[in-house]
Amino acid sequence: MKPPALPLVSIITPSFNQAAYLEATVQSVLGQDYPNIEYIIIDGGSTDGSVDIIKKYEGRIASWVSEPDKGQTDAINKGFARAKGDILAWLNSDDTYHHPKAVGEAALFLMENPDVAMVYADCDFIDERGRAIGRFASRQTDYQKLRNGYVHIPQQTMFFRAKYWKELGPLDPSFYFAMDYDLWVRIAKHAPVKYLPGRTWANFRIHTSSKTNVNDERGWKEMLRVHYRDGGRFFAPIVAKYYLRKIIGPLWKWRIKK
Repeated sequence: MKPPALPLVSIITPSFNQAAYLEATVQSVLGQDYPNIEYIIIDGGSTDGSVDIIKKYEGRIASWVSEPDKGQTDAINKGFARAKGDILAWLNSDDTYHHPKAVGEAALFLMENPDVAMVYADCDFIDERGRAIGRFASRQTDYQKLRNGYVHIPQQTMFFRAKYWKELGPLDPSFYFAMDYDLWVRIAKHAPVKYLPGRTWANFRIHTSSKTNVNDERGWKEMLRVHYRDGGRFFAPIVAKYYLRKIIGPLWKWRIKK
């Protein structure tokens, strides 16, 4: 009996002026041992040498473009509009896959569990030099937990079925920070998402110019939008945490000044 064909996995990298990290990202995708990957890079018109890095590997990249866009969300949407895969993922231009088997493990799990819409795993925090500095608090979640702000999905490790992108996508362009969270809530509302503990699939790079560092407040406000849009209540963990931060943060700064 002929074995089933391996599903095509489309991976998008949105990029803009991240030449310091981009090559490591590209190498981590091209170094995967899964044989059926479509790799697409959407660059926003970088001027820092990123395009030279992309051209260095263009013979192994399915598609790429470098042109002005409206930011990361727009770039990801443009990438998925080109994608032909049965399974989709995106890996930002400063993050990397942790080891060569990450994509294959995700694809195999989705092949064996047709009811699951999205799968994710563990993730390390790394610094500018690629050294591990911590661990993302990945845990099993579901629609209700996500709605209430329990976000334990490292975006770098997620793989989801293209079927749900076609039905529920694209990413909402009004989100700058929480567009992935918004997508997870939409997907989890329709089908299970599954966490695979004990498997580290990606590295989440923390550096001085990363969005995680410079736009934390905007992210919280966008998450609240998702919470209330889906019928969330005022007395929910995400709401409580947000207002505690708003109240305690200024008090703590005042205490330090005193």
